[in-house]
Amino acid sequence: MRELTVGAARVPYRVMGEGRPLVLVHGGSPGSKAWDGVAGAFTGTSTVVLPDLSGSDAARDDGGELTVELLVEQLEAVISDLGAGPADVVGHSMGASVVATLAAVRPDLVRNVVLVAGWTGRGDAYLRNALTVWRDLAGDGDTFARYTMLIAYSREHLASIGPAAVEELAGAYRPHAGRLRQIDLALRLDVRDLLPQVQAPTLVIGCAHDALISVAYSRELAAAIPGASYAEVDSGHNVTAERPTEFVKLVRDFIHTG
Repeated sequence: MRELTVGAARVPYRVMGEGRPLVLVHGGSPGSKAWDGVAGAFTGTSTVVLPDLSGSDAARDDGGELTVELLVEQLEAVISDLGAGPADVVGHSMGASVVATLAAVRPDLVRNVVLVAGWTGRGDAYLRNALTVWRDLAGDGDTFARYTMLIAYSREHLASIGPAAVEELAGAYRPHAGRLRQIDLALRLDVRDLLPQVQAPTLVIGCAHDALISVAYSRELAAAIPGASYAEVDSGHNVTAERPTEFVKLVRDFIHTG
């Protein structure tokens, strides 16, 4: 585990494997461990980098308001600290907006971009209300955790894993200050004006059964980035858990083309 000081924050990051750097950027989640189910699949061809940005369980900061600019600054610092040239960068959910912003403002740090279950701006009334309800459930930890599970996974996936596994998932998403800061950022997030500035080859992956970030948002995201490619996966929001093999193949094929 390596660690950087970026402003008031301590940002840890893990490194594994060999090859060109592949940075996996978490969204509103406990942090880089959200990638643990797929990270190892890339280590044969890439140096996989797993940062824990502010708001995650492992990062430490002053507890202030999260902004896209703050998270981009931390991501810039991690890629620069590697000293291995531009990186392939993958962002999931809110992390997709962070990665898209990085690609727009620091093209020298980014070789290829993959944006997964992302969105361009504040979304429609459904998304705003879904995020507001999620935040406001924080006073009831059990209900918050169950709601988080419902928006993280598709109906089909929950039906396939059985009642015991569903109950285990339902207890895994407890509210804490970092998670609530992430939700507040998701409610404010808007990167639409930056997307036309993205120059790196970009793949956008939409999740067809995503209950939170509609697949229509991913299509809008792809349309807003010049030359972006688009792929759609038969999955809920947490595609790395529901369709890990398909996800890995899409990313690997894209970043190693050309």
